[in-house]
Amino acid sequence: MADSKGSQPNTFLPFALPDLGEEEINEVLHSLRSGWLTTGPKTKRFEEEFADFVGGGVESIAVNSATAGLHLALEAVGVSPGDEVITTPYTFTATAEVVRYLDADPVLVDIDPATFNIDAARIESAITPRTKAIIPVHFAGLACEMEKILDIARRHGLKVVEDAAHALPTTCGGRLIGSLGSDATVYSFYATKTITTGEGGMVVTREAELANRCRVMRLHGISRDAFDRYTSKKPSWHYEVVAPGCKYNMTDIASSIGIHQLKKASAFQKRRSAMAAEYDEAFRDLPVLLPPHAAPGDLHAWHLYVLRLKDEAPVSRDRFIELMADRGIGCSVHFIPLHLHPYWRDRYGYQPDDFPHALDNFQRAVSLPLFTKMTLEDQQRVVAAVREILG
Repeated sequence: MADSKGSQPNTFLPFALPDLGEEEINEVLHSLRSGWLTTGPKTKRFEEEFADFVGGGVESIAVNSATAGLHLALEAVGVSPGDEVITTPYTFTATAEVVRYLDADPVLVDIDPATFNIDAARIESAITPRTKAIIPVHFAGLACEMEKILDIARRHGLKVVEDAAHALPTTCGGRLIGSLGSDATVYSFYATKTITTGEGGMVVTREAELANRCRVMRLHGISRDAFDRYTSKKPSWHYEVVAPGCKYNMTDIASSIGIHQLKKASAFQKRRSAMAAEYDEAFRDLPVLLPPHAAPGDLHAWHLYVLRLKDEAPVSRDRFIELMADRGIGCSVHFIPLHLHPYWRDRYGYQPDDFPHALDNFQRAVSLPLFTKMTLEDQQRVVAAVREILG
């Protein structure tokens, strides 16, 4: 690994940290000195470079969070009150809450226990006359079975909006997520993600009408882009509000970070993949299930490295996390399934065993530290602690 200076045993190793360099810092300083703090030339540049990175003739719309992007994408594909949107219980609440923003209902489908991703074989039986769209979630950076999902959507006339919050730069069938046949794909640039802008996200789509709707709705439903109005050489104060939009635009300060993070995305993926391989080798003989890998020839983004404790493990998952914390190492759990949370449970009358695979994976799963600023000694420290507790 690149850096041999690890954190000391008496210092806390967090679950995740962003990996920022002088390039990001200098770009932010340039924005501050330029006077463009909100959406402006840096955001336009970030959008263009992101579209080029994904490829496939997509357009990119920068937003202030992936939640905002999912909301805009669902609204743009026509999800409306009374509709149903199929997704997974094994995700962060944002994936489903955006459906409720539109007064529609999420319909949950259990996961494939091997991959944590929505079980494509179960989707078709969940379709009703009210179904409008499907939101596949690429858990931990591993692609869903998109060929099957897109085929189901085509046969039933459904829209597909991919939640790719974990999935940059994941590939499926040799193509980057975002360049497939879905209607829209949404990425997250939150501080813990594979690239970051602090807070932020991106919607990508090939459909010009959908892209235009997202641009209008991300800034108050104004018919003209604010950046264009403020940079025009001619009087351009006039605008029209054509819809009750949102305040979802990305700032140039955030985009300044994103421009340089994007340049590092492929190198970050290689580093994460190498670290995941080292974890795999270190834990192969322990009473755990190792994380699933991408199909041969495809890329796993490795946003998360998730172990599942087997029944014969000497401690419970919760006790494992406590013991890791005692050793100064932060772990997390991804995710508490939606149907276990009070809002979703009470609104839709869910029982814990309604989604048995999601429940079982949750009860066993723990996410270990995996971030590109980790050093050789940091990772060795994690390995030693895991082996001490489980070995």
